[in-house]
Amino acid sequence: MPTVLIVDDDSKLLKMLQRTLTYENLNVLTASNGLEALPLVQAQRPDLIILDWMMPQMDGLTLMQRMRADENHTMILMLTARDAIENRVEGLESGADDYLVKPFAPAELVARVHAMLRRVESQPEKQIVSYADVTLDPTTHEAYRGDRPLALTVTEFNLLHLLLRHPRQALERRQIMDEVWGYDFDGNDNVLEIYIGYLRKKLEADGDPRLIQTVRGVGYALREE
Repeated sequence: MPTVLIVDDDSKLLKMLQRTLTYENLNVLTASNGLEALPLVQAQRPDLIILDWMMPQMDGLTLMQRMRADENHTMILMLTARDAIENRVEGLESGADDYLVKPFAPAELVARVHAMLRRVESQPEKQIVSYADVTLDPTTHEAYRGDRPLALTVTEFNLLHLLLRHPRQALERRQIMDEVWGYDFDGNDNVLEIYIGYLRKKLEADGDPRLIQTVRGVGYALREE
């Protein structure tokens, strides 16, 4: 039975989510802030964390950054009332795997949770993948361009991993969104384009040639020019 940790300082919402996800045959843990959640993350190792952004003592963003700095790659669904694109990008860039704006319908949260848990269960084999001079090791969560280590966020790492598993193939935008984020964002958000830009900047930091090519009308491909 998958374990889900819910972290939110709204006691009514916390109880509602706990009851809803328990009905979905999930083992549910709860915490009212990041400081309270930290030992649960370390001891219980949940499969998924539903994390509120704004909380006292330790907010969700700080907890998530602590986890990612410790190389904890547990899936995180961020909850927040902040719906501006720059807030979404900040949350995703800090390590969130998905983002849900309050208020939300419980049915939508349940659907997101199940989609994310399916992604955990169906993660690709932990084999080293490479193309050209780029190498990625899913086990150690390290990536290199030549001898240069790449400092990647979780989302950037997952995006590069997908591209490396399909070298020279033109991947459709929807396919990339489904596999990296688990669903297709609103097209106005341009989240995929933002992350392709982040990844290109890091891959090309030393003047290395471009590997992520735009395939017009389709999506992106990892191929040498």
